[in-house]
Amino acid sequence: MMRTGIVYHPDYLKHDTGVSHPERPDRLRAIVGRLKESKNLKNLDWIEPSLERSVEVEQWINKTHQPSHLDRIKAAIPQSGHHYIDSDTPLSPFSFDAALLAVEGALKASDAVMEGRIRNAFCAVRPPGHHAESRRAMGFCLFNNVAVAARYLQQKHDLERILIVDWDVHHGNGTQEIFYEDPTVFYFSTHQYPHYPGTGTEDERGRGAGEGFTLNCPLPAGAGNRVYLEIFEKVLIPAADEFRPDFVLISSGFDAHRDDPLASMRLTEQGYAEMTRALKQVAFEHCDGRIVSCLEGGYNLEALANSAEAHLAALSDGPLRKD
Repeated sequence: MMRTGIVYHPDYLKHDTGVSHPERPDRLRAIVGRLKESKNLKNLDWIEPSLERSVEVEQWINKTHQPSHLDRIKAAIPQSGHHYIDSDTPLSPFSFDAALLAVEGALKASDAVMEGRIRNAFCAVRPPGHHAESRRAMGFCLFNNVAVAARYLQQKHDLERILIVDWDVHHGNGTQEIFYEDPTVFYFSTHQYPHYPGTGTEDERGRGAGEGFTLNCPLPAGAGNRVYLEIFEKVLIPAADEFRPDFVLISSGFDAHRDDPLASMRLTEQGYAEMTRALKQVAFEHCDGRIVSCLEGGYNLEALANSAEAHLAALSDGPLRKD
C-alpha cells in the first residue's frame, strides 16, 4: 500500500519573523515533534526538498505570479535584521530561500503523488502562501505555494482541472485573485467573515470564463464542526462532483480551531479529520485519490500539532471504497 508523504526541511525554520510574530518557527517544531512522537503515524514517507532546481522553481513561480513579484521579493531581502513588506509580513536574510523551498516542497510532493511513489501528502512548509496575490506579498505570505503547485500540475503533468479547497480561517484572497478568470481551477473557501483580509463574500464567484469557478462560504464567528461538515456535504461535494477534478490541493490552515488566538471559530481536531476524509472521498471518486495539502495558518502550538496529526492520520487511513 502506498504511504502518505510528509514534506519538511529544517531550513524552513530560518525564515525569521521575530520573537513576537505569530507565524514563527515554533509552529513547525510543534508539528514535526508531534508527528515523530505519534504512535499512529509510524509509516509516513518523509520528503525533504532542496534548492538544487531553484532556477526551475523560480520559473514556475513566474508562471503563476507576475515576474516582477519575484524580483521585488528578492530585492527586498535584508542582509541582516528584518524588512517589512507590510505590517504583518517581515523578511529576514534567509526568507527568500525558505520561500523557494516552500514552493519546491509543494512541487516535489505533487511529483511524488503523480509518479505513484506516495498516495497523498501534507507539506509542513513556511512561509505560508494563500494570501500572496499575483503581484503582491501580504498576510505572512510571499509566494502562493498551492497556486504554483496547481499551475505545475497542469503544465508539467498535463492535468486539466485542479480543485483547491481552502479551510484556513482567513480567506485566501491571493489564490482567488490568481485564478479568478480561470475555469480550469476551482477555488473553494470556508472562512470567518468579516475577518482579515476582508474578501471572500458569496458574490465573489469569478469573472469572465472563470465565473462560477470560485465558491466562497463566509461564516460567522463561532461556527464549529457541524456547520463546516454540513457545508462540505451540501455545497462543496456537489460542486466538486460537477467539476470532476484531476487533482485536489488543500490550503490547510488550522487557525479555525477553537483554541486559536487569531480567530473566533470552534473547529476541533475531529472536525479537521472529518473534512479530510470528505476530501479523500472526492479525490477517490474523481482522481485516484491524488491530494497534496499545504500548511497555511494555525497559531496555538498545541492545537496546531493536534490538528496536523489528525489531518495526517485521516490522510493515511486505509483505502476508501466507492459507495
